[in-house]
Amino acid sequence: MNPINTDMKSRKYSILLTAIIVTGFLTSCSNTTVDKSTQLEKLKTEQAALAKQIAKLEKEVALENPTKTNTKSKEIGVQELSPRKFDHYIQTQGKIDAEDNILVSAKSAGVITQVFVREGDQVSKGQTLAQIDNTMILRSIEELKSGLEMATTVYNRQKNLWDQKIGTEVQYLQAKNNKESLDRRLATMNEQLDMTRIKSLINGTIDDVNVKVGENTAPGAPAFRVINTDKLKIVAGVSEAFITFIKKGNKVQVEIADTGKKIEATVSFVGRNIDQLSRTFPLEVALPTSSDLRPNMSAVIKVIFHSEPDALCVPVNIVQDVNGEKVVYVAEVDGDNTVARRKVIKIDGVYSGLAQVVSGLKAGDKIITVGYQGLNEGVPVKI
Repeated sequence: MNPINTDMKSRKYSILLTAIIVTGFLTSCSNTTVDKSTQLEKLKTEQAALAKQIAKLEKEVALENPTKTNTKSKEIGVQELSPRKFDHYIQTQGKIDAEDNILVSAKSAGVITQVFVREGDQVSKGQTLAQIDNTMILRSIEELKSGLEMATTVYNRQKNLWDQKIGTEVQYLQAKNNKESLDRRLATMNEQLDMTRIKSLINGTIDDVNVKVGENTAPGAPAFRVINTDKLKIVAGVSEAFITFIKKGNKVQVEIADTGKKIEATVSFVGRNIDQLSRTFPLEVALPTSSDLRPNMSAVIKVIFHSEPDALCVPVNIVQDVNGEKVVYVAEVDGDNTVARRKVIKIDGVYSGLAQVVSGLKAGDKIITVGYQGLNEGVPVKI
């Protein structure tokens, strides 16, 4: 055999082999990239399956060998379930208002000549707060009084004559009509004179003075604000979703943030009209008289619409949602051990961090409130 040909064949074979190896290596690298993702998913699936098998075997071993020395009990905290009062309520925010909180304005236009009160003064119903210029009206009244005196004298004389059948009936009637006309005009002028006085319509305290001497005022323009704090209330809006629950007379727990006071009260008014923008209806709560309360203070109210005297309640934070079911764990004695038992419950309302349980638990159950995370059915626990 020709050694040259052999050498050339060897080189061609080596080159071909090298090409095959490189191609295979590149292909292998490409396949490895794909295979790693597939393998990772496969291993994760196997790991999850193994974890379930391990957990299952651990439970079985724990049940078959309850006294085995290497079985560790998880430390927990429990709370014994007992009946208690449970209130269903609606919480919202409102503000304090006074039943008698009014703006007083003048009944006639004119210039203010006197202001008799200042902010903080106590006033009574009908008391004059300010005086509007009444000079022209007083002059007119004086003229009317003078004319009325003359008309009264003429009327009396004509009446005496007519009683004696002296004179004519027309003269008597003219004198009478003139006197009565002046009487009516004088009464009207006195009413106009009274309208120049701005008076308080209620007993209360002057909270704001909006007029000064020399200023013009007119009907409808606010002159004074008078507040009577003997009758206070809270005004709030409640979502229309609760309109069938709230009724007049419902108990209310009121908390005034500015003073820290907590007050027990009742619903005094429930509106029927739904606000188109906020979708709420008005609610009023009557408050007792208190020197610490002021109009426009903020208040948080809890309207209690239903109370259960003997309800079973659990902290809402220990309720777990598993496959659409509400689950809690209780500690039960199993032979010589204490184990965790899973309980599926139904709840009706969550208020102030508590959930009312209507089924699934009974009085005396020891609810696991500490260490409930990660528990499984039958796992040994230590209180």
